[in-house]
Amino acid sequence: MQNGETKQIRLGLPKGRMEKGVLQVLAEAGIQVRTTSRAYRPVLSLPEFDTKVHKPQDIVEMLHHGSRDIGFSGADWVTELEAEVVELIDLKLDPVRLVAAAPEALLENGRLPKRQLVVASEYERLSRRWISESGIDATFVRSFGATEVFPPEDADCIIDNTATGATLRANGLSIVDDIMTSSTRLYANPRALENPSKREHIERFVVLIRSVLDARERVMLEVNVSREDLESLVEVLPCLRKPTIASLHGDDGYVVKAAVPRKELPLLITEIKARGGTGIVVTLITQLVP
Repeated sequence: MQNGETKQIRLGLPKGRMEKGVLQVLAEAGIQVRTTSRAYRPVLSLPEFDTKVHKPQDIVEMLHHGSRDIGFSGADWVTELEAEVVELIDLKLDPVRLVAAAPEALLENGRLPKRQLVVASEYERLSRRWISESGIDATFVRSFGATEVFPPEDADCIIDNTATGATLRANGLSIVDDIMTSSTRLYANPRALENPSKREHIERFVVLIRSVLDARERVMLEVNVSREDLESLVEVLPCLRKPTIASLHGDDGYVVKAAVPRKELPLLITEIKARGGTGIVVTLITQLVP
């Protein structure tokens, strides 16, 4: 473990299914991640960051014990490991459900039978809590990946995460209960936030990440409008604050620019046209800092 007084920010990057999404966000934020001969120690274009690649569950453990200052992981592992961490931002990437599932042939009216069962999972704490709260008679068995192949010979029921349910269906399993939802998030060790120097760098890092996530939800809309229709058009624009308005050449009306929610575009463009807007241009935003 490095000296706790170091000013470097010890960042944990996830490997596996979360890796691609996190690296894409960093790239869009202008943060370069260069792989070195030491594959698990990439170098960021932010000199104050010391970076290592780990499994998401290992990152949570390291954050809890303080060997990493910040890191990306899933809410499911933070809950499972009962880690003392601070959530900085939910990237809303790789959304999954943690569910209980069992073979269809085992179920009675869609429910688990009232007999002693075997429940397999990588999530021991969450599984034991679910068994207790569900009031079922069950023995827990720890799995180390590929949990979906345990039934029916080695377990009656499993608790696992799923994005679409396709893997469960492919193995003849039906969901019997939803336990929690999870996604990729950025967490911090609380003691790292108590260090003023580290906190400053961490907050800057969060701003960069958030700028990408906010930009993904909005587009830049540019539209021409006459002097007479200006106020009517501005009335319907869902801006962050206020739109940018500039005169057209020859004082022939105005050009209005605003960062608007992407999901509202279909109805918004129709409304803009109805209020006299012309020459509508929509462009993607890579970063957005309110």
